[in-house]
Amino acid sequence: MGLLSNRVNRESLKPGDHIYSWRAAYIYAHHGIYVGDGRVIHFTRRGQEVGTGTVLDVLLVSSGPARSFVPCATCVPLEEGNGVVSSCLNCFLAGGVLYRFKYGVSPALFLAKARGGTCTLASSDSDDLVVHRAKYLLDNGFGCYNVFKNNCEDFAIYCKTGLLVVDERTMGQSGQAVSIIGGPLAAVLSTPLRLVTTNIYGMAATAVGVYCASRYAADIGMRKDVMKIPVEDLTQRLATGLIQVVEPQILSATVPEPDLLASR
Repeated sequence: MGLLSNRVNRESLKPGDHIYSWRAAYIYAHHGIYVGDGRVIHFTRRGQEVGTGTVLDVLLVSSGPARSFVPCATCVPLEEGNGVVSSCLNCFLAGGVLYRFKYGVSPALFLAKARGGTCTLASSDSDDLVVHRAKYLLDNGFGCYNVFKNNCEDFAIYCKTGLLVVDERTMGQSGQAVSIIGGPLAAVLSTPLRLVTTNIYGMAATAVGVYCASRYAADIGMRKDVMKIPVEDLTQRLATGLIQVVEPQILSATVPEPDLLASR
């Protein structure tokens, strides 16, 4: 539906597609893998679409879809479980618009999309392998949810590429998280320009440049701190502690440390 729009019709979906839908006010998008027969496998935080374990959840939950009081005939209620759930397409979209995440895009198209979490420079694996990963993780889990390091977009990108960030000091592969951090970072880094110029257009251009550079460098297709991990190996490492995911303790009046997804 256009060069810069990822919006698609349901009829065009095929198993293995990475899809997403923006929630109210475009605060965040929820991502998942379409596996066919009207089903989507996606990653949640204890049955909720998104969460941080902090007071920020009030804002995030309020922007999410309203819970229907009429139970879906094809979906079971979301429970804590391992966080990976299967829903029908209607429940996944929750009244929102359907978009398809793009893989293997050119640098020009990547930078033309101002909002992260819509495309990547990385290439996708075969559709059969993508569906296999999603279904395997549905049964075995994807570790602890973290809005910045291990969220629904990270889950979908892993299913599509098999790539995981292995440096716990850096952010996950989520383009949404990079956008959230990149905007304020660009503003901070461009602030020193006030010492040498009062031209607001020059400062704005620099801020945009810093933001675009941060998105480009942090994309999963450009990063050097990633490795390809077979899904069976991933779940075994999680089970044995070779890859450790630690969920932060919720402290009042403080923001907890991010979860760690680290290779020992």
